[in-house]
Amino acid sequence: MSVAPADQLLPNAASQPGRRSELLQSWQRFRANRMSLVGLTLIILLVLIAIFAPLIAPYDPIEDIFRGVRGVGPSWEHPFGYDHLGRDLLSRIIFGSRVALLVGLVATGISVLVGIVIGAVAGYFGGWVDTLLSRLVDTLMAFPIIALLVVLAAVLGPSLVTTIVVIGFTGWARFARVVRADVMSMKQQDFITAARAVGVRDWRIIWRHLLPNVMGPVIVLASLGIGGIIILESALSFLGLGIRPPNPSWGGTLADGRAFILRYPHIAFFPGLMIVITVLAFNFLGDGLRDAFDPRNRD
Repeated sequence: MSVAPADQLLPNAASQPGRRSELLQSWQRFRANRMSLVGLTLIILLVLIAIFAPLIAPYDPIEDIFRGVRGVGPSWEHPFGYDHLGRDLLSRIIFGSRVALLVGLVATGISVLVGIVIGAVAGYFGGWVDTLLSRLVDTLMAFPIIALLVVLAAVLGPSLVTTIVVIGFTGWARFARVVRADVMSMKQQDFITAARAVGVRDWRIIWRHLLPNVMGPVIVLASLGIGGIIILESALSFLGLGIRPPNPSWGGTLADGRAFILRYPHIAFFPGLMIVITVLAFNFLGDGLRDAFDPRNRD
């Protein structure tokens, strides 16, 4: 006769029968927020544009250069006009969505992973471990993030990988702080005490019982933070420390139009508009998720 592992006999809040109904109620609250649905729709549209960019873009964003039309404004054949070198601006904006979403999603994923690990360890073990990791978080949050990014990008050299790594490994502090606070309050609950009493290992308690119950606030914070990371990537590319030209990026295209802002304002207008739309979409989504997971809204 086989015996189930000890922690499987314990009440896990993430696997209680009411969990499914709570998720359904959260979805209903999210769906009731129209702006959240607008944000979700825009994000899905942007993801599809990024995935199928080679099929959607009418021209090659790097190789196709049209002579004699540098800086010419929008037309039926070129809805966004040409950039300062005579390249189709619409094609560069479409391919730039790949960079924005890739940096935003991957860098956020790195920050979430690092923040969850450090926050969970600090909150669960406490003592000198918590003190050491908390001081590390405070030190990182004390630095102006854009100044830190500029220094690291200048040292490591501008590239897509560098941008993702630098942003990802400098933005985890806020996630660690949220996870640490939730773990510290939750580790005193009865089901965690019971797990310790039956001999469940600490790492298994963290993985199986604590982390599933702190992911709600982390998901909300991550969705709200993606827009900020896209702005950071655009800022680095604008300063020449992000994506290397001639590879298309919204921040790089915005920098290209800076010198021609009075003669050819469309070069800076369209990438700036895309940044605004994308950041607003993720903010709308984050607001909807925050309302959906807010315990005060539960029936």
